[in-house]
Amino acid sequence: MKHLPKHLRPRWRYLAVGLEAWPDADFDRRDFQRSIWFAAQNLLGDVGSADADLKVLQFEFGEGTGEAIVRARHGHADEARAALACIDEVKNDHVGVRVRGISGTVRACEEKYLGADGQFPDERKVVFGDAQRSAVERDGLLDVRTDGAFAGATELDFE
Repeated sequence: MKHLPKHLRPRWRYLAVGLEAWPDADFDRRDFQRSIWFAAQNLLGDVGSADADLKVLQFEFGEGTGEAIVRARHGHADEARAALACIDEVKNDHVGVRVRGISGTVRACEEKYLGADGQFPDERKVVFGDAQRSAVERDGLLDVRTDGAFAGATELDFE
């Protein structure tokens, strides 16, 4: 079967997406893709979500942080950003989704917007609520493990 000429092939935009959740959040690429589809369908409707054709191409998540590349049709990048902004939980785990940038190729998307953080969360002991507890530290922010959940804090909360 012959390939389509370049001028007839579909054009795409690639969105670099940063993910942040509590350190005990556990979801994978399939769960994130499902959340994107539901958000797009609820916001744009059946026809609009089919036109945008959002798909997760790359996904990496662990220890409460992660990143992904989401593909959208050319001309539907704004709708894709809006649909991603509607996601507040994935598989019953609260998550923050931030679009870091939009690119015309996967390679440019990776080089410009992904992998630059290089942050590895550190775990340390803190005194919180009159008890010593473990906390996960990321960029000066602390997620303190309380009774079966997490509480967000900063260094100023401990001074």
